Amino acid sequence: MLNNAITDLMTKMADDELIQGHRNSEWTGLGPVMEEDIAFSSMAQDKIGHSWALYRIIEENLGGRQADLFAFCRPENEYKCCHLVEYPNSGYDFSLMRHFLFDQAEAVRYESMLESSFEPLQQLSRKVKGELKYHTLHANAWVMQLSKAGEESYDRMQTALNEIIALAAGIFEPGKAHEQVLIDAKVYPGEKELYNRWLDRIYPVLVKASLNLPALESITPAYGGRNGQHTPYLAPLLKEMGEVFNLDTAANW
Repeated sequence: MLNNAITDLMTKMADDELIQGHRNSEWTGLGPVMEEDIAFSSMAQDKIGHSWALYRIIEENLGGRQADLFAFCRPENEYKCCHLVEYPNSGYDFSLMRHFLFDQAEAVRYESMLESSFEPLQQLSRKVKGELKYHTLHANAWVMQLSKAGEESYDRMQTALNEIIALAAGIFEPGKAHEQVLIDAKVYPGEKELYNRWLDRIYPVLVKASLNLPALESITPAYGGRNGQHTPYLAPLLKEMGEVFNLDTAANW
């Protein structure tokens, strides 16, 4: 029971990072300045690397499928990523706000697992700590800079926050079948606790940027992704991601 619960949790984390990593990679060569080409490419590589590490733990410690097969050869409804990471990059304001909200959530999640009772997850959390610090510093700096870059820039950042906040809240969709097992086993503190820590983390940055967090009671989290109910954007992305791998899944590269 506990191994199934840990596998479910780590699959959600890995799928989030895999899809977000690919969305970040789409800015390579298209960023507003060369520095951002490099930054988003680097963060994309980090995230896909984190997802691979999580898939490997599932394979080696929990009896899961081979990591590459698990990453690229599942049907859409077996992916457990949240809706936030599935949306295409509609503009740099959207992508930057998603980056800020997602990476703060990732930082809070991995920090909570530094004392996890599941040793492989605790060790991975220690390894990625430095990379996540860079990701959140980058996001914070650009949210601050663009929110103070004039009226139009501020309006675009506020609009992006208003549009994305419910999707971001969906990161913390409760795991009805397994979550209490994980909490009781001290694997992690649960989604509600992480959601509250995330709000405490993002609020001071938004205040400094003069951005207004929508009233919490008005936010309806975008749930469903954790249970295989996805947006129309995921299927074409999965097809694109696995195009080369699926030419010959048994090939040695």
